[in-house]
Amino acid sequence: MDTTRPNAGSVVRAGKTYQGKQGPDYTPGISNESVGAHALWLGSVTLPPGGGRTKAHVHENHESAFYLVSGDEVELWTGDELEQKEIAHAGDYLYVPAGVPHVAVNRSASPAVFVGARTDPNEQESVVMRPDLEDRVP
Repeated sequence: MDTTRPNAGSVVRAGKTYQGKQGPDYTPGISNESVGAHALWLGSVTLPPGGGRTKAHVHENHESAFYLVSGDEVELWTGDELEQKEIAHAGDYLYVPAGVPHVAVNRSASPAVFVGARTDPNEQESVVMRPDLEDRVP
């Protein structure tokens, strides 16, 4: 990928879906790989129904934000010991600061589809798994 600064915008087709280290399926759109982005990853994420979840993890050096496009409800567990639980519904935004452990769980009967953005154009590089926290989320 050419790393020089582009002088025009572009339309970017969705990239190939992959399973992230933390579990769910990611479909990249804007990234370092696709357009040479320096500080942004934008794509979609799907949590399957019936208990689909992320594994406990942290993004050491970047913020994450998501918009729940469709789905019934998703639990967002955050905090040093994953002690805080909030419920998101379609139309809600989720925010996770850099360095905060988190888990998302979809216990509903419908897939949960998010549009997500991260301040890391490589998305998976700063993911740190936290298996020590896995049993904190039922």
